[in-house]
Amino acid sequence: MIRLRYAFAAAGFTLLLWQGIVWITGVPPFILPSPVRVGQAAYANRVLIAENAWVTACEVGLALIIGTVLGALTAVRLAASPRLHRLLTPMLIFTQAVPVFALAPILTLWFGYGIASKVVMAVLIIYFPVTSAFYDGLTRVPAGILDMARTMGGTERQIMRRIKIPHALSSLGTGLKLAAVYAPIGAVIGEWVGASKGLGYLMLLANGRAKTDLMFASLFTLAIMTLLLHVAVTKVSDRLSRY
Repeated sequence: MIRLRYAFAAAGFTLLLWQGIVWITGVPPFILPSPVRVGQAAYANRVLIAENAWVTACEVGLALIIGTVLGALTAVRLAASPRLHRLLTPMLIFTQAVPVFALAPILTLWFGYGIASKVVMAVLIIYFPVTSAFYDGLTRVPAGILDMARTMGGTERQIMRRIKIPHALSSLGTGLKLAAVYAPIGAVIGEWVGASKGLGYLMLLANGRAKTDLMFASLFTLAIMTLLLHVAVTKVSDRLSRY
């Protein structure tokens, strides 16, 4: 509750400072609209913003599900096979050296201007953090617990299912928190490259028509959506850490 008060206080101070800068400098609205103008634009275009926000939310939701499942399965497989880990880990690290943003035009060419290219883009961004965080948790089980389980006749599959995975759930939650922040970035970048719907598309459309207030309104909608997603994922990860 205290953190929520601080968050509202910080947001209110930022808005007041923003409004004060606009008043004092007299900057034109097409360069920096005031918070009041942004709020008016958000209300006047609430239906348009809601429709495009829903598209982006669907893209992010699908990407989170797919990226989490693929990342978790990859981490389990790497933890179960040291040889496979030595083989694939350098490849995974190398893929991170390639700017994912530069792949957006290629993904749009391959998967089209629909939702698929945006989902793939977001999945590529969140896949490595989820895989890396979950793998670290799977490989950090105390050696004494593993030795005791093997002494009692536990197979590697049983150890993985009953010891390693439950122990690594908190690490998976950490990866999910990062994914909740990164997934909207991937979806919006994909929309910037080529889309007919979504908050990224709406921002480009507003920018091309010099409607800076609408662009800011879309941006704040995306920020609020990301914060809500992060809060939801944090609650899920906190529950996972209790197991």
